[in-house]
Formats: sequence, structure tokens, C-alpha cells
Amino acid sequence: MRVTKRTNIAMRVLMFCAANTGRLVTKHEIAKKCNASENHLAQVINQLAQLGFLHTQRGRNGGLELGRPADQIVIGEIFRALEAPVPLAECFADVDNTCPLTNSCRLRTALTDAANAFYATLDPITLDALICDNVGLLNLLGPDGSCGRDTSKPELVTG
Repeated sequence: MRVTKRTNIAMRVLMFCAANTGRLVTKHEIAKKCNASENHLAQVINQLAQLGFLHTQRGRNGGLELGRPADQIVIGEIFRALEAPVPLAECFADVDNTCPLTNSCRLRTALTDAANAFYATLDPITLDALICDNVGLLNLLGPDGSCGRDTSKPELVTG
């Protein structure tokens, strides 16, 4: 499975916002740090805001921030929202499907199972898990190398 450019950029935006919790960030900052065009960012930011992953504020002191805490943003949910509309193969498309094998082909079932396994692998991962304690990433994205997590509360470790 190949991740679309839109989803790749969306993850960069969300990671940048998570690394800069507590302040509004600008599209320009994200573009510079994440090597993405502001035009692509604008489209992705709009979609993420519509989906509730981001909160945007217009105006002179505007910017964007996470729409909910990073530990409540599930990576599988993001990928489903952004990748699911993209058909894995021609036979998954409602229009433009010219494959004569669609009704009898077992590959479609196998691909559906594979896609579900892909999403299931991402479901236990939160944005918080990608950012916090990831010193290298925080040094690249965050101004102070922190993830905005309240460190006065002990972390629940499972596993």
C-alpha cells in the first residue's frame, strides 16, 4: 500500500502541531520545517480542520493547533479518513472500473483484508506516541524539544 502525498503532509502537520502544543503555529512555519508547499498545506489543513483534527483561527494573530489532545488522535483514524477514498485497485472504484473479473476475482477480497490489516496496525498508535519521547523529532519540530505532555502526572505504561 502506498500512502498518498496528502496523508504524508497531513501527518507532518499534525506532528508539528503536537510538537508545538500550547501555541498557534502558522502554515509558513510548517512549510519551512516540513519541506512542504504552502499551497498543499492549505488544502490539507482545511481538510484536517473539517475532520476535527485541527482547530484554525483566522486573522492577524491566527494560526492552527490540534483540535483535540495528541493522545486522543488515533493514526488509523487519520489514515482511514484520508486514504479510504483512494481505491486500492481499479475494481474498487465506483466509476472507471472496466475490469471484467471484478465479480469473480478473489484478489479484491485479499486486498480488502490487507487494507484492513494495515489500518488495524495503525489503530493502537496515537499522535502522542509518535511525538513524545522522540527527542530527534522534537528537536526538529519543537521550539523547546518538548511535546506538551503534562510531565507532573506519571505515565501509564502498558505492554
